[in-house]
Amino acid sequence: MKTYKFKINGNDYNVEIKAVENQEMSIEVNGVHYNVTMETELEKKPVIARPVAKPQVAAAATGSVQRTAAPAKASNGNRVVAPLPGTILDVMVNVGDTVKAGQTVAILEAMKMENSIEADCDGTIKEVGVRKGDSVLEGGMIVVIG
Repeated sequence: MKTYKFKINGNDYNVEIKAVENQEMSIEVNGVHYNVTMETELEKKPVIARPVAKPQVAAAATGSVQRTAAPAKASNGNRVVAPLPGTILDVMVNVGDTVKAGQTVAILEAMKMENSIEADCDGTIKEVGVRKGDSVLEGGMIVVIG
């Protein structure tokens, strides 16, 4: 339908409205699908529903790197997703790489902290959804492990 570009706190967001039915909207933000519900009046801001997968945050590691694992099951593998919005500082894996559970797959900067995003299982990287410098939303796919 319509595509919008937003810059929020220096981060770029591409928002595409896929479908609108009554007060329900289907949108895509930087490649992540959301279902939203609008207030009764169209002029009011829509309320964005968060992705279903909620990451788990483990105890902080030494230094400023916080270890997190954020899996969400997918039919073609395990999706490792961003636990919170931020910027990708580094991607440590490529498609075809073999990873072990707990291995760092990417570094995410969020709220001025570096977060180590870890594989939740052993497997092979099937898809890498981010590049260094990309902005991601909470729940945004980082890699798929098969």
